[in-house]
Amino acid sequence: MKKGKKYTSALAKVDPTKQYSLEEAAKLVKETSTVKFDATIDVSLRLNVDPKQADQQVRGTLILPHGNGKTKKVLAITDKTEEAKAAGADLVGGQEMIDKISQGWFDFDVIVATPNMMPVIGKVARVLGPKGLMPNPKTGTVNPDIARAVKEIKAGKVEYRVDKEANMHVSIARVSFDEKKIYENLEALIDAVIKARPVAVKGTYVKNAVIHTTMGPAIHITFNGR
Repeated sequence: MKKGKKYTSALAKVDPTKQYSLEEAAKLVKETSTVKFDATIDVSLRLNVDPKQADQQVRGTLILPHGNGKTKKVLAITDKTEEAKAAGADLVGGQEMIDKISQGWFDFDVIVATPNMMPVIGKVARVLGPKGLMPNPKTGTVNPDIARAVKEIKAGKVEYRVDKEANMHVSIARVSFDEKKIYENLEALIDAVIKARPVAVKGTYVKNAVIHTTMGPAIHITFNGR
């Protein structure tokens, strides 16, 4: 497939044989955006783990220092309705929300819930699970402090997790962010993933790591000994 002039120009700025420092990558990724809109900046990692093994799962959450530029529509399923609303939840309810979901309604990005509502939510687990929307204590989306759960997501909390092929993809910023903010968000993600290294993993942990914009070329990054 023939590449456009903008992509070819952007690609020429990237040395495919080099692993860039986080600081260099944060600067270069802004320069290699090829679209007119405010593109998303993503980080893609390939880890040396076997996701089929329970002790080699890599999953967690972190609050990016500057958010990632995306506003998430939060559905709070709880009996603490006023607390959830005051914290910024876009949608709040209980059984009536479960009924809507069972009928195919998914006009939200993330669900948070108080523990007492999980038996009710469990009735639609088979439709929420495949979409990655099932609340989970490990990601903080099941929390007795519903206000805190909502506020963290609104503040830029993101989830990272390996897929079945041991790959991980996380959106960390937008091209409009300045270099310092991109760098600090990138560093926060890398540090979190490294801290989440399973004890069972031997040798190299991260096989490959790149940062790129929507439709932009991949920039290989190094961890500077992290």
